[in-house]
Amino acid sequence: MIRLPFRDGFYELRPSKIICLGRNYAEHAKELGHEVPKEPVIFLKPPSSLIGPKEAIILPRKSKEVHHEVELAVIIGKRGRRIPRERAMDYVLGYTILLDITARDLQWEAKRKGLPWTVAKGFDTFAPVGPRVVDKRELDVSDLELGLRVNGEIRQLARTSEMIFKIPEIIEYISGIMTLEPGDIIATGTPAGVGPLRHGDRVEAWIDGIGTLEEDVLAEDSILC
Repeated sequence: MIRLPFRDGFYELRPSKIICLGRNYAEHAKELGHEVPKEPVIFLKPPSSLIGPKEAIILPRKSKEVHHEVELAVIIGKRGRRIPRERAMDYVLGYTILLDITARDLQWEAKRKGLPWTVAKGFDTFAPVGPRVVDKRELDVSDLELGLRVNGEIRQLARTSEMIFKIPEIIEYISGIMTLEPGDIIATGTPAGVGPLRHGDRVEAWIDGIGTLEEDVLAEDSILC
């Protein structure tokens, strides 16, 4: 459970699932050598990968190349199945920032072997969220700047208007496959500029109207010492 500021109090994030979109920004698809998809590409991260603001992203010993990916995250507010896009926003509670941390070398290896790549997305601490949840009524997310810095250097910078699939389409697609529950998180994809994280890095991810999510990066071995 992650407790984030929301309205005049707090919201306890207890998602039954975290659904992520791949290749939802054309330039990101191109930088990884993929075609732009004709329908949403989705995968899951476990709720156990969640951490809150100003915690630590842990680089696992199993991976030699861990990447950052900043994303606008949608928080579902009520249960829904087979939701038409015209009614999709009725099911949204609000928005936050999510970092889809990815063990890129493990992902490429799994893809090469034709295997699922959950291992690349599912490590503990691989889904930082925050710094708060913003009520959907308070923010128009159709054209917001989102970006990410590592040690003060801008790595990712784009606008949510560049998303290939917009939020109503995404909700319609996902809810046609699986029931969405209150508290579920939909991460809407990352723009171009993903890159490696190293022990000692400081990550700052921002989205207009939501704020800045700050995390430190630590190697697993440094914690076990």
